[in-house]
Amino acid sequence: MLVTPDLPRPDVLGCDPSRAAAPPQPGKVWLIGAGPGDPELLTLKAVRALGLADVVLVDALVNPAVLAHVKPGARIIEAGKRGGCKSTPQAFIERLMVRYARAGHTVARVKGGDPFVFGRGGEEMLALRAAGIEHEVVSGITAGIGVPAALGIPVTHRALTCGVTLVTGHTRDGQGPDWQALAAGGTMLVIYMGVGKLDAIAASLRSAGLPADMPAAAIQSGTLEAQRHVVATLDTLAREVAAAGLGSPAIVVVGEVVGLAQQGSVGSVSNVGMLGDAGHEAQRGGQRDEPRDAQRDRREPGELREPGEPSEARMRRAA
Repeated sequence: MLVTPDLPRPDVLGCDPSRAAAPPQPGKVWLIGAGPGDPELLTLKAVRALGLADVVLVDALVNPAVLAHVKPGARIIEAGKRGGCKSTPQAFIERLMVRYARAGHTVARVKGGDPFVFGRGGEEMLALRAAGIEHEVVSGITAGIGVPAALGIPVTHRALTCGVTLVTGHTRDGQGPDWQALAAGGTMLVIYMGVGKLDAIAASLRSAGLPADMPAAAIQSGTLEAQRHVVATLDTLAREVAAAGLGSPAIVVVGEVVGLAQQGSVGSVSNVGMLGDAGHEAQRGGQRDEPRDAQRDRREPGELREPGEPSEARMRRAA
């Protein structure tokens, strides 16, 4: 007969399974659109979601004033992407969201504009779905609509265009969109991430049949006090943008509705509105200061650590 020795009861050893700490319930991830820049364009739902977050992963183009709505003690991590700059790898951002959520935290992933319009929100949604993490999308005003509006350019007008097409000038494979098809579509074109290739884009659209005198504009830092713009034609826009020194972030718009823009040379004056005569320009000034309670982790992407790693303690928290 096999005889097993008497063993101490688990509760005597202090390891009663019934008393063991249960693993944390997974948290929720909010994919939040912060709008085109002006913090007053943030939605009420976005404000509420920011106030719930324990961890905030924020993109480079998000106005720091948005972080005024983050609760005290929340961890704020810069996880931005900018063309021509060092960027946090997308896969790493997705891992951070999943790991923080699995640790029981409420996570806010904050993006400029709308998360589902050239914001990689779709990729992040699929990563969260695959990991079984609860998530919700909070739409924001995309730059392609809000920025032209700040200059008095409606993206639709029934007397001038049958629609609007949002397109990126910077594709993943580097080939660029089908400008021939876009020109033939007859809609107003709103081009994201295109100012760096503006000369080539304008040439492609002219070759595709758009007239050289088609109204066109480039708007940098739209809806912010630092907004600057050039209103020209498809033939002259690239030269005038270069002469004015406009750069990223900028939206390019091409179509007859650009003729409704509030005219003026490159510059900045206050209160660019939806309607009015020529002579108004963009507001003068720089970016808003970062609020005191929105202290960011400003390390380079390679210095970021995933949850649980030793250097995590260096991440700053909101006051």
